[in-house]
Amino acid sequence: MTSVVILDYGSGNLRSAERALRRVGADVEVTSDRRAALEADGLVVPGVGAFAACSEGLRSVGGDRIIGTRLAGGRPVLGICVGMQVLFERGVEHGEEAKGIGEWPGTVERLNADVLPHMGWNTVRAPADSELFAGLDSDTRFYFVHSYAVRRWELESDLPGVAPKVTTAHHGEDFVAAVENGPLWATQFHPEKSGDAGAHVLRNWVRTL
Repeated sequence: MTSVVILDYGSGNLRSAERALRRVGADVEVTSDRRAALEADGLVVPGVGAFAACSEGLRSVGGDRIIGTRLAGGRPVLGICVGMQVLFERGVEHGEEAKGIGEWPGTVERLNADVLPHMGWNTVRAPADSELFAGLDSDTRFYFVHSYAVRRWELESDLPGVAPKVTTAHHGEDFVAAVENGPLWATQFHPEKSGDAGAHVLRNWVRTL
């Protein structure tokens, strides 16, 4: 059975993520233990709340180093919601800037939308060759709850087969809804709260481990 660690750093829907991953057949452990996080087939980085608090909490358990070590060895990591956002260079909330762990260039900032938070079900636009969304129709909806997002994707690659696969969604404006970049994948929406569609996404990820 595929082993997955959900990194416990004091933020995130840990138990709902655990249930969702068990549903798709993974052997799941929720822990902050460094060795377990490094040795698992897959690592999930959840996150709920403020960017700065999540970034600080992640560093407090050495999560930035765990993620970096896994990625250096080509070992998969999945970020969810703010767990995706902290993978970027920085976040700006209420005029205050906080440092992310910088796996990707870019800024998490407030969406330009009449209604915030963006809370509820929304469709996404995934690349045709997406592995994360393989087998899902374009009108499939996922559950979002956030006011901040990455509005511009900045990392590009001219190498064939290496370019990141970036999925977008729209709420007031386009924003990054998911990324597949080598062993590092992430979603702005909550697959663990997205019913059968979210289970399908998680199953697709687990199958790659």
